[in-house]
Amino acid sequence: MLVRLTFLKCCLFFTLFTSTFSNIQAEDKAITPKNCAIKLFNGKNLDGLYVWMRDTAFEDPRKIFTVNDKGYLHISGDGYGGLITKKNYRDYHMVIEFKWGERTWQGRKDRTRDSGVLFHCHGPEGGYGNTWHASIEAQIIEGGVGDILVLTGKDQKTGEIVPTSLTSEFTKDRDGEKIWKRGSPRTTLSSGRINWLHRDVDWVDKINFRGKQDVESEFGKWTRMDVICDGGHVLIKVNGVEVNEGFDANPSEGKLLVQTELAEMFVRKWELWPLGKAPEYKK
Repeated sequence: MLVRLTFLKCCLFFTLFTSTFSNIQAEDKAITPKNCAIKLFNGKNLDGLYVWMRDTAFEDPRKIFTVNDKGYLHISGDGYGGLITKKNYRDYHMVIEFKWGERTWQGRKDRTRDSGVLFHCHGPEGGYGNTWHASIEAQIIEGGVGDILVLTGKDQKTGEIVPTSLTSEFTKDRDGEKIWKRGSPRTTLSSGRINWLHRDVDWVDKINFRGKQDVESEFGKWTRMDVICDGGHVLIKVNGVEVNEGFDANPSEGKLLVQTELAEMFVRKWELWPLGKAPEYKK
């Protein structure tokens, strides 16, 4: 009981502390969660977060990112961009719980629902494709939840490259695509994708696609994705199953970003736990 009370006091103190200093910008020293979870999304508002959209920059006139009456983060999907933490983080166990909505938009109305979480975001907003930061992405897409993308960026004002790299153990599937296989020879990438362990080789970009061995939840149900960053080591789990891994991440810290990519999505939990202290996945 005493341990639990101490833990709760710690969490209450941290919530008050981060609320008081919510305007500290990301150039401050990267934060590592120590004793309790940092709630990137608090279930009430978007404090500690800001928007960057390809077409409207720091404004969100279409209300793409809102909090609904159930306390969920609602991402309408109407555009390309992201909701970004104001602070940098390192050495954490990230947990995000999400589910898809019905709506899809524009050129992806009949395509697989697509989103993702970017971590170790660095450099200017819009540095990758004039839309996202240079970063590493934990992909959220029907049939490909847990794929890793390495996003090297470019400063649109100066033309300077914003480098990102990750080392991976992978083989290649029937179509020559990289697919994670623990124990394979290590290769360092500055761009490209590493598919998750059992990504269906017959994946097609079609709405409601589901692979034979997919571990993400069925449409309309919640999926949990864990991204564990320990120094340069990255481990990704989907619904408790290890699906991808990387080493020697460069950089090994930065902001985090949840995307909007023309598909409606809901998030009920997005938080950072101290390494070794996140709750186990329960079905």
